[in-house]
Amino acid sequence: MGWFCSNSFSFIFFILFSVQFFYFISTEINMRFSNDMDDEYEKLFRRLNPPRVVIDNEACKNATVIRVDSANKHGKLLEVVQVLTDLNLIITKAYISSDGGWFMDVFNVTDQDGKKVIDEAILDIITKSLGTESCFTSSIRSFGVKQSVDHTAIELTGSDRPGLLSEVSAVLTHLKCNVLNAEVWTHNMRAAAVMQVTDEETGSAIIDPEKLSRIKELLCNVLKGSNKSRGAKTVVSHGVTHIERRLHQMMFADRDYERASNDELNEKQRPNTPRVQKLIRNITSSMLMVPPVKSEAERQRIIQCLEAAIERRVSEGLKLELCTVDRIGLLSDVTRIFRENSLTVTRAEVATRAGKAVNTFLCQ
Repeated sequence: MGWFCSNSFSFIFFILFSVQFFYFISTEINMRFSNDMDDEYEKLFRRLNPPRVVIDNEACKNATVIRVDSANKHGKLLEVVQVLTDLNLIITKAYISSDGGWFMDVFNVTDQDGKKVIDEAILDIITKSLGTESCFTSSIRSFGVKQSVDHTAIELTGSDRPGLLSEVSAVLTHLKCNVLNAEVWTHNMRAAAVMQVTDEETGSAIIDPEKLSRIKELLCNVLKGSNKSRGAKTVVSHGVTHIERRLHQMMFADRDYERASNDELNEKQRPNTPRVQKLIRNITSSMLMVPPVKSEAERQRIIQCLEAAIERRVSEGLKLELCTVDRIGLLSDVTRIFRENSLTVTRAEVATRAGKAVNTFLCQ
């Protein structure tokens, strides 16, 4: 009897211990599963429904047609557009649609010369970046950003004013920096620029920390000017990114879409607002936007941002194209002539190709 009671107690203890142990293990598993459930479900869904990319060079006479079918997720359209943009392709037409949980899009694209895309290497990158292989990589990726030892990138934002580009160029020349490539946008009294420069002595990226600090300090002082109400910003890095997209991001962060209530002149030059408002109403009613537009204030802000994005790319005035042998200080000399003749640069594209400077300026 004693043996039976002793063994029964041991057996009951073993059962209780086992139940408690397995309860602890199952609790840990459930906690981990609940934390990773969303990620694992998304990965499984992508594997069961891999993206499909079809590239057709016969369907359209003047463009390459790229069709992308995939599971609809937040940011998918941005991802597709960024891949195409980073490859320097021009989107001439796009059909965007969404049906339930499925994303369907068709793009007509050309190369920079307006011709069909026939380079097999580029077509292969498109297929791999957007197709089946992309579903096995992280959904959060960095597009077009890499390190460069060839040049230093300088990003500038500040208040626009006559002669600003001339002053910035003069500072860079004084600091013995050569401007290889640059793009300058102005909108709503704000200015933004991305400039790729090299050290005059080495012909490569600027690595001296003291010199980099000096460049930031002087350029920031120039950008601030006498305007105390809005700030200026200078960022120096060795990264390479898509310049036009970066300019949009910089000007948006600088809130260039905000307008004064009495800005009558700009009011007349605004894009076709009724079309933009109608577009926003369709998006709101059909709930295609994630998240949906919830208030009138939010709707108006989206309209302002869309209008600003359009206006940044539209400039009027005198257009000057300059092609000559490149040299140190050329940009400073050219922009000084503009300033001395009371011309304001509203947009500029500066490039260096095979030892030649190929520059385009829009002035008023």
